[in-house]
Amino acid sequence: MMRLIALLAIAIPVSATAQMRQVGAPSGTGPYPAVSEARADAPGYTVFRPVTPPRARMPVVLWGNGGCRNNGLSAARFLREIASHGYIVIANGAPKEEPPVAARLPLPAATAPAGPPTRTADETSVTQLLGGIDYAAQANARRSDPLYRRIDLSRVAVMGHSCGGLQALAAGADPRVDAVVAFASGVYERPGTGRSGVNIRKSDLRSLHTPVAYILGGPEDVAFPNGMDDFNRIQHLPVVVASLPVGHGGTFALANGGDWARVGAKWLDWQLKADKRAGRWFTGPDCILCTTYGWTVQRKQFPERP
Repeated sequence: MMRLIALLAIAIPVSATAQMRQVGAPSGTGPYPAVSEARADAPGYTVFRPVTPPRARMPVVLWGNGGCRNNGLSAARFLREIASHGYIVIANGAPKEEPPVAARLPLPAATAPAGPPTRTADETSVTQLLGGIDYAAQANARRSDPLYRRIDLSRVAVMGHSCGGLQALAAGADPRVDAVVAFASGVYERPGTGRSGVNIRKSDLRSLHTPVAYILGGPEDVAFPNGMDDFNRIQHLPVVVASLPVGHGGTFALANGGDWARVGAKWLDWQLKADKRAGRWFTGPDCILCTTYGWTVQRKQFPERP
């Protein structure tokens, strides 16, 4: 009898739902508080999704971590905030550790002249980042998944921080991508001179085919020169560079990801949901972000109205 029970246990597959583990409490200021998930069938990713999804199918957002690290929780508060606005976010990296929340950010310090960078192998890759689209398709087709028929695979954005921003810029050449956001990032002026192993050159910026947003941390952000140089070089599509003087680490450490999350969500709402109210954050001579304290904004090839 015991052997029969054991055989039955082997024969009955475990549901996909049983293989999902929530990591941390729901959060986010959007209308759909979101959770982080570890999924047994996606060991290289961390999934962020609304607890109760909206009726409309959700666009997909792919995320590359700072340092290209294999920790999908490195910007967890930021990504739960994005997901709470009605997105399914698939972050590179397993859910390892969420950094503690900060009550406030330290003042950005001037960066001392750097010596030759210490090159270490990236823990994640551009191929892995784009693989998140395939995983989203699987979850969307799996009847036992909470995301079953909840995902809109025709609307995809790539985002990332620092090295992960380079991953997003490289992935932006993929025809399935509809929007790009690079946080504290920009292609190295001289290939091979940085700490990242992402294979992207300035000439590759011509392969981008969607609107692009650069969110930088002010002149003290080590990526500021590269991001500004990218902006100056891009002449064939709408591009915005918005800078807040918070340094290279941005506002990820703050509750709900701080100002960078708020601006990132508005960009996604405009680009992926055609939300004209969100578009007013970026368009027009008196755009909302243009008149928000601390921010400086430059735009090219931009529409006058959303």
